[in-house]
Amino acid sequence: MTITCVIADDHPPVLQFLSRYLSNNGITITASTRDGEEALRKIVETKPSVAVLDARMPRMSGLDVLRALTGSKSATRVILYTGYGDDALLSDALDAGVAGVLDKEAPPDDLVRAIKVVAEGGSYLDPIAAAALIQQRRRNRKRELTQREREVLRFLSEGNTNEQIGAVLTISPQTVRTHVQKAMEKLGATTRVQAVAMALRESLIS
Repeated sequence: MTITCVIADDHPPVLQFLSRYLSNNGITITASTRDGEEALRKIVETKPSVAVLDARMPRMSGLDVLRALTGSKSATRVILYTGYGDDALLSDALDAGVAGVLDKEAPPDDLVRAIKVVAEGGSYLDPIAAAALIQQRRRNRKRELTQREREVLRFLSEGNTNEQIGAVLTISPQTVRTHVQKAMEKLGATTRVQAVAMALRESLIS
């Protein structure tokens, strides 16, 4: 199977090196470009098997191009090529349907491997990106308050004491304190007031 590829990176030396390296490893480069809008245009025109997109480029980011392709139901599969330890970007890319993510620090052979895996319908997530994603998901889970923790914080936000909250929820003041402490740990708050403020700001309570 002939693998065709559009590659986009806003650093000319990187773009030139990768284009040459991929060509030397049996991958046909249908276009190479330094900005997102041009990358999208070339992908639509040449319909490559795979597009390797820099995460951040002029005019359109790699993520923006990915979303545009997903919305148009393009058959081109996207590998996001990033040098940024941006956990939120990684999560957004996965939600948008990215087929592969590769850190720019990875050896070029890894990019060849990723392109081949993705072209054959598989997914590729390099160890650096995978570790970042796992850490982010762990942090997100920590911020998931239980229903009772939300209730306790909501009552705190209304100025109630531990004793008053315990009376309403039919639990002891010590249990209320335990729920508050757990909520503070999950939110990374150092005081009860800060925990309430963070929960309100993040719409965890209303």
